[in-house]
Amino acid sequence: MEIKYHGNDIIEIISKDILIKETNDILNLFSIEKCSTIIVKKENIIDEFYNLSTGTAGEILQKFSIYKKRMAIIGDFENIKNKALNDFIYESNNTKQIIFVKNIEKAIEIFK
Repeated sequence: MEIKYHGNDIIEIISKDILIKETNDILNLFSIEKCSTIIVKKENIIDEFYNLSTGTAGEILQKFSIYKKRMAIIGDFENIKNKALNDFIYESNNTKQIIFVKNIEKAIEIFK
């Protein structure tokens, strides 16, 4: 796992592996470096996260809220046919705690 810094408080986790399988994995990522924002790729999160009926996304959002952390998930989210997931992404992007964006530049722009 490689870490790329974008300023003092934003880190990008670069990995081909799934890094987030459960809620506690979020805390582990934040314990690596002292930061308030993590950027990961869509592929670094277990598929269950994107199936809202599992509750995984809600649990992870709750951790971010409790610990006042932010995360950007980088990937193509434009052609999702699942209305619930589209609504979730829309609401998340409005709160700016967890955002779903197409590229790193957009994530940094939002979080700076």
